[in-house]
Amino acid sequence: MSDSAYFNQDCRLCPRLAAFLDDVKCQHPDYHARPVAPFGDPQARLLVVGLAPGMHGANASGRPFTGDYAGLLLYRALHDFGFSNQAESVNLADGLVLKNCRITNAVKCLPPQNKPTGDEIKQCNPYLAEEVKTLSAHSVILALGNIAHQAVLRAYGLKANTVKFAHHVCFELPDGNTLVSSYHCSRYNVQTNRLSVAMFAEVFQTVKRLLAEAP
Repeated sequence: MSDSAYFNQDCRLCPRLAAFLDDVKCQHPDYHARPVAPFGDPQARLLVVGLAPGMHGANASGRPFTGDYAGLLLYRALHDFGFSNQAESVNLADGLVLKNCRITNAVKCLPPQNKPTGDEIKQCNPYLAEEVKTLSAHSVILALGNIAHQAVLRAYGLKANTVKFAHHVCFELPDGNTLVSSYHCSRYNVQTNRLSVAMFAEVFQTVKRLLAEAP
């Protein structure tokens, strides 16, 4: 997807993140090491919002959830529920195509220790706010984790306490879209059984139902 109002490949508004990416690029010259663009169907009615690129995943490959553990469960679920033509996302040349789905992140740049600051999350939020405006009526936004959940609320101008984050919670947004929140499909959550394949599948069953019920 090309640069647009909701993505800027050359964004350096967060000094800490920009400097960190410069260092990463020096250490790993073949890595993408820049803001990671949203990926998928421009006309999608499902927008998946993650936290931020992973060091050896999206930051390396240039595609959200590609090349890291978190992508294993996500892309398998997208394939199982008809949003993807294949169950794995390996690299930009693997032939992966998303159908009626687009993936983005609350923070477009890799943060040190995978932990963006509150100011960095706020600084990046206008990109997400512009992106949600491109969704057609009765779309679904799937937020993976609490930071993504709060970022979506902020993108809509809502307070963080408008709806508390919890797994498999649905909330109707002011424009008629629906926010569905889930535990993040991180290695830690999966290996500690906080999030299982069955639990994630139940979330996607809800997503499919909401999209099918839309007028």
